[in-house]
Amino acid sequence: MVKTFLQLNTIFISILIEALPFVVLGVFISGIIQMFVTEEMVRKWLPKNKGLAVICATLIGALFPACECGIVPITRRLVAKGVPLYAAIPFMLTGPVINPVVLFSTYIAFGSSWTMVLYRSIFACIVAVIIGFVISVQYKDSQLRKEETVHPALLKSWKEKWVGTLQHTIDEFFTTGKYLIIGAFFASVMQTYVKTSTLLAVGQGKVSSIVVMMALAFVLSLCSEADAFIASSFQNMFPFGALAAFLVYGPMLDIKNTLMLLQSFKTRFVLMLIMYITIFVFIGSLFI
Repeated sequence: MVKTFLQLNTIFISILIEALPFVVLGVFISGIIQMFVTEEMVRKWLPKNKGLAVICATLIGALFPACECGIVPITRRLVAKGVPLYAAIPFMLTGPVINPVVLFSTYIAFGSSWTMVLYRSIFACIVAVIIGFVISVQYKDSQLRKEETVHPALLKSWKEKWVGTLQHTIDEFFTTGKYLIIGAFFASVMQTYVKTSTLLAVGQGKVSSIVVMMALAFVLSLCSEADAFIASSFQNMFPFGALAAFLVYGPMLDIKNTLMLLQSFKTRFVLMLIMYITIFVFIGSLFI
């Protein structure tokens, strides 16, 4: 009993240590967006064409070194600033997958090979673009739980804006942090009491192996900067498509960021998003 508790505690702390730096980075970027980016800037930068907006938003995730936890507050802030939902969600989905840190770690984890790097990034982009187009048809509003209106134009000096950024960062950190802690706890419980060997025994066929690896990605709730090393350890047990599903599904959806999404967006929308991610990642991995 004591040994199990210590294992749970170790996993819980390791998840927090792994995720916290990226959450801090995410809420800080969110604060900068809140204080320095106006609605007029958003309208000027974002392509008017929906298709171009979805594709640009999908690819711009490569510039943000944020994991799936840190990307949620950034996405919420962008939506609050006027970025259409169909552009913000693809950005959120690909950011934790195609940023340089993640791609480099994937390259190293898979024996300095570009194969998985290319499959992972292209697969993630295709899924994100499809979901972006679906959302553009299905939703016309922001789907935020509460609309936030702050007018940075009223702030007169750069000093006031930076003070506002720090204040917003602190507020956002404590708002987001509690969901990170809850998510990390649930993930550590699942890792402690759900035996990996049980999942491995189930995932023998192509379809079942994909399902198992997607479930494992959700349960483990790894940061995308480290998940490639875990995936590479399964190379002799699961087919390539299942490994790709693990590396795409986990950064898009896990226990931690699901709770953060539920805190930021309406429940019905989050449930639909979960369904879309699950379906498209599963179908895509069948063709790899």
